[in-house]
Amino acid sequence: MRISSSVTICSNKALCACAAVICLMLVFPYPANGGAESAAYRGADAFLTGFIASVLERELQWDRNSYSLQVVDAVATITLFEADPQRKAAAGDQLRTIDGLLGVSIVVKPSSADQGGGLRRWMGLTGDGKIFPTGDLFRPLIADPKQPQFFAGFYRFESLGVGYTMASVGFGETFGLYRFFGSREGDGLQLSLAAALFAKFNMSTPSYDLINADYTIGLATTYRRGDHSLRSRIYHESSHLGDELLQSVNPPDRVNLSYEAVELIYSREWRGLRVYGGGEYLVHKTPEDLKPLMAHWGLEFRGRQPILWNGRPVAGVDMKSSEENDWPIDTNVRAGLEFGRPNPGQRRLRLLVEWYNGYDPHGQFYKNRIMYYGLGVSLGF
Repeated sequence: MRISSSVTICSNKALCACAAVICLMLVFPYPANGGAESAAYRGADAFLTGFIASVLERELQWDRNSYSLQVVDAVATITLFEADPQRKAAAGDQLRTIDGLLGVSIVVKPSSADQGGGLRRWMGLTGDGKIFPTGDLFRPLIADPKQPQFFAGFYRFESLGVGYTMASVGFGETFGLYRFFGSREGDGLQLSLAAALFAKFNMSTPSYDLINADYTIGLATTYRRGDHSLRSRIYHESSHLGDELLQSVNPPDRVNLSYEAVELIYSREWRGLRVYGGGEYLVHKTPEDLKPLMAHWGLEFRGRQPILWNGRPVAGVDMKSSEENDWPIDTNVRAGLEFGRPNPGQRRLRLLVEWYNGYDPHGQFYKNRIMYYGLGVSLGF
């Protein structure tokens, strides 16, 4: 069996599975009132973390570097770096009255932050760490077409005066290798492996022709301190045309597109909003005449309260501008509902409408202007 046929079968199965999950959500919606567990679910660990930190630092006057905080499934664990029975008792009394918090545990563990060098103290790292951590310190970008993730979508695609129905699938994830913990819960420095496959199919042909498949793999370093986060990546990408496309009546000229790139993106979050910006540079490329610079920026919104079927609203606008195409702005917009847990590394599902206008972000057609719109589903693990 040819590779393109195998990928087509896998993509069809993935689409069917996603459709089944959505149907189950519609038929069996979450109850409006589900007791303490439902309240904790709606509050979300990220919200509780911020609220508890505010109580400790503003009301109880705790120093930010004197403790660490972790909230998992609405249960808070506070680590004090110095023994202080009065502070421990005051925090316990204050926090147990928070609605949606199911439990509080306060332990004492001397910080190893003062044992490290000046750079580690400046970065707010404790010296403790964990192998194979869950999730990532830099939240995955909602609207970036090349964000490693599992997704499937159907779109109306138009380019060069030709239109057809396109299916797009992706298989990928960011896998944490090691995390150095920060002095506050959620802060730290992490090294990860990021890999993905992006494939596009022409659904208007009898055999659902595979148009293109992109493969990416690389190492990512992410850092978070409070509402500020950074992602630095060095990665490889290669592009391959589908068998059916190459065997068609008028096949396109094949381009051996392959490159290694370095990326740096800064992100700032404020309540439910997020802005980010940065860029990429191609350090090695084929064809050799590819221009190396790209700018990348965007805006996101993540709602905290469910509005429909217990789904929270999410939206993102992602924009890129490349030197290769003389700096036009390529825009991708996604908006919809997110079901499940909101944090990276936890199970969730997003149902999103999408619109893209600009140069093709995938494959060997990077000189073609395209436009597409449709509906997609993404899964988080």
